[in-house]
Amino acid sequence: MMKAKDDMNAPQTMEDYGALLQERGVKPTAMRLLVYRELCKADRPLSLKDMEERMVTADRSTIFRALTLLLGHHLVHGLEDGSGALKYEVCHGRGKCTPEDRHPHFHCIACQRTFCLYGTAIPGVALPEGFTMVSANYVIKGVCPDCSAASCRTAGR
Repeated sequence: MMKAKDDMNAPQTMEDYGALLQERGVKPTAMRLLVYRELCKADRPLSLKDMEERMVTADRSTIFRALTLLLGHHLVHGLEDGSGALKYEVCHGRGKCTPEDRHPHFHCIACQRTFCLYGTAIPGVALPEGFTMVSANYVIKGVCPDCSAASCRTAGR
């Protein structure tokens, strides 16, 4: 179902993260580096609440300001999965989305996690004349394997 993202070009050190931020015109403050690093390490898109839980010593508003800045400089992009909370994930391109950034997502209605479906193409849509697509948000909703297994274990009691 899911294919892991390619981490061959992923930043390895704080200097690498700092260089990526500077490349996009973002001053690499300590909090911005930590927020960006946390998103790079994540195996799925994260909400502000998820980030707060992972960065317990950081203030919510500081995390939000860093996310907003990273979003504005195309280092991350936001995903609306229908949960009511914007999810953030790293944009692998240098200032524009690459083909690997354009992928569908799966939102689990049981645990509220959203997963990237790397390697799965977003179906093409023929738009009427005069319409220009800027982005696509393709979210499939259902139950993830972890929640399905937990449901089966609970039902077997």
